[in-house]
Amino acid sequence: MIIAEVQTVRKFVLGVAILIGVLLFALSSANRASGTPAHEMIEWSGIVAIVVCILGRTWCSLYIGGRKIEHLVTVGPYSVTRNPLYCFSVLGAAGAGAQLGSVTSGLVFGLLAWIVFYVVVLQEERVMAEHYGAEFAAYKAAVPRFLPNLRRWRDVATLTIMPSKVVMTFVDAMFFLLAVPMAEGFERLQSAGVLPVLFRLP
Repeated sequence: MIIAEVQTVRKFVLGVAILIGVLLFALSSANRASGTPAHEMIEWSGIVAIVVCILGRTWCSLYIGGRKIEHLVTVGPYSVTRNPLYCFSVLGAAGAGAQLGSVTSGLVFGLLAWIVFYVVVLQEERVMAEHYGAEFAAYKAAVPRFLPNLRRWRDVATLTIMPSKVVMTFVDAMFFLLAVPMAEGFERLQSAGVLPVLFRLP
C-alpha cells in the first residue's frame, strides 16, 4: 500500500464521519436549556478543548510537517504517542460535540473521531512497517498508539521546520471552530420549528 491510497481511505472515512456529525448536530439537542449555567459550561469546556486541539496539532506539525513517510519521527510529541495529531483531533471532535451543550454529544463525537482515526492508523502502520521494517517495529513496541506515556518524552536541540506545512495544519485545525456557529445556527432553526429534534441528549 502506498501513501496516496492511505490518504484516499483517510479522506473517505473522514468525509463519512463529518456527514454523520453534521446530521447529529442538525437533529439533536441537549436536555439542558440553552443559556443555563450547565449548558454554557459544557459549551465553553468544548471551546477550550478545540483551542487545545488547534495548538496541539500545530505543535505536532513542527516535528512532522512534510516528513510523515520520508522520515520516522520519534521525538517531541512522537516520543510519547505514535499519533499525537490524531489524539488532539479526537479532543477537538469532543469539543465540537460539546457545542450542543451536552456531555453525551461530546463523548459521542470524540468516540466517532477515535474510530475514524483508528481505521486510518491501521492503514498508516502498514505503510510505515513496509518502509522502516525493524526500526518501526521497535518504535511500535515502545511507544503507545494513542494514550501518551509522558515518561518516554525526549526531544532534539534543533528542528527543521517547513512553515507552509505548519500553516496548513493550523488552518485545517481551525475547521473545528466551525462547530460553534453551526451549533448555534441549528439551535435557532430547531427553535423556529424548521428542523425537528430527534435526539435529546443529557
